[in-house]
Amino acid sequence: MGVREELLEGRGGLPQLGAVVATGRGSLPFTLVDAAGVEVEPVSGFLRDLALSDCSPLTVRSYAMDLLRWWRILAALQVDWRQATTDEVAVMVGWLRSAPNPQRRVAGDRPAVNPKTGKPVLQAGYAPATINHALSVVSAFYTFHAQHGRGPVVNPVPVSSRRRALLAHRSPMEPMPLVRRAPLRQKQPEGPPRAIPDPLWDELFAALSCLRDRALLALYVSSAARASELLGLSVDRIDWAGQRFWVVSKGSRLLEPVPASPQALTLLGLYLDEAGLPEPGQPVWRTLRGEARTLSYWALRRMLQRVNTRLGTNWTFHDMRHTAATRMANDPALTLPQVQTILRHRNIADTLRYVRTDIDELFGRLQQHFRRPRAEEMRPAAGYASEDVAVVFGG
Repeated sequence: MGVREELLEGRGGLPQLGAVVATGRGSLPFTLVDAAGVEVEPVSGFLRDLALSDCSPLTVRSYAMDLLRWWRILAALQVDWRQATTDEVAVMVGWLRSAPNPQRRVAGDRPAVNPKTGKPVLQAGYAPATINHALSVVSAFYTFHAQHGRGPVVNPVPVSSRRRALLAHRSPMEPMPLVRRAPLRQKQPEGPPRAIPDPLWDELFAALSCLRDRALLALYVSSAARASELLGLSVDRIDWAGQRFWVVSKGSRLLEPVPASPQALTLLGLYLDEAGLPEPGQPVWRTLRGEARTLSYWALRRMLQRVNTRLGTNWTFHDMRHTAATRMANDPALTLPQVQTILRHRNIADTLRYVRTDIDELFGRLQQHFRRPRAEEMRPAAGYASEDVAVVFGG
C-alpha cells in the first residue's frame, strides 16, 4: 500500500516537520516555520493578510495550525503547494476522518452516548466541524494566492456553485435554502443545546475541591460567558456593587458587561482572600500548584476532565453557557430580547434555540406519567341499566 492510500485510511502518520510559532509582531502574531526553522513565506503572507483584516490573534493561530497540517500532508505526498489538486485535499479529508485525534484521551471502547448525561461521547477521530474548518482554511489560502497570480489555476478545494449563488442573493428574512454540500464537505448534525439538569449540576458543583473552581463554575453558569472570555477577567473589571463584570467578547472583541450572581461573587471574593490579589491588569485565575501562573484554557479543561472521570460524566465548559442560556430563556421574568443581549447574540434566532422543552425534564415527566395508575372505567351500580344512565348523564 502506497503513502497516499495509507494516509487516506488514517494508517500512516504525518511527518513531524515544521511548527507554528509566536512572533510577537502585531501584523503577524503567529507564523509557520519549516523543519529548518525558516519562515514559510506563502503562509506568512496569507496570515499577515488575516491579521491586517482585523482577525484576532487566536484566529490567526488556528489558521496556522490547519496550514501546518496541510504542509505536512503535502510533504508526505512530495507535492509542492503550487501543484496541489483535489486529490491531495481528498487525502487530507480521509486522514482526518480516520486518524486518531491527539487532543482526545480514549481508553478502550466507549459507548456512543454517556449513560449519565445523555450527551454523545466524542470518539477518537476528528469532528466533522474540524474537517470542514480545515477545508475552509485551505480554500481561503489558495483564494488569497490566486488573487496575486500564484498557486494552481483552480482552487484545489471544491465548492458548491449553486450554494454560493443562492446565498449571495438570500434575504436575511428568508429561511436558509436547502442545497447539497460541496464535495468532501462533512455533514454537521446540529443537536439541541445541552443544559445541565439541576440535580446533575448540584453533583458537579459538589465534586469541585477548591474555591477557585467553584467560583469559576458559578460565574460561568450565571453569566453565560465563554471559557476564554472569563479566563481573561481582572480585578479592575469587576463591579462588586453592580453584580457584574466586563469581558472581552469573543466575536466583537469589545469590552462588554455580563451579569454575575451573588453566590458567584461571594465565592470569587473568598477565592481572592485565599489566593491574594493579582498584579494590576493580570487575570484573577491562577494555578494552585508550584509557582503561581496564569490559568490557561488547557489547565482549566484538564480540571474538568478530572471531575468528569470521577463522576462518569462528559460535561464541557460550553455546557455551562448552554445551561445559563436555557435557564434565562425559559424564565418568564426575562424577555427574549433581554436574554439575547446577555448572551450577546447578533441574531435572535440563535437565542430562540434555547426556548424549548428540556429533554431530561421531558423524560422525567414521562416516567411520572408511566407510573400514574390508569383510571378505571366507571360502571353503573347494580340495578341500573347502562342505557338509562347514558340518557340521564350523557354518554
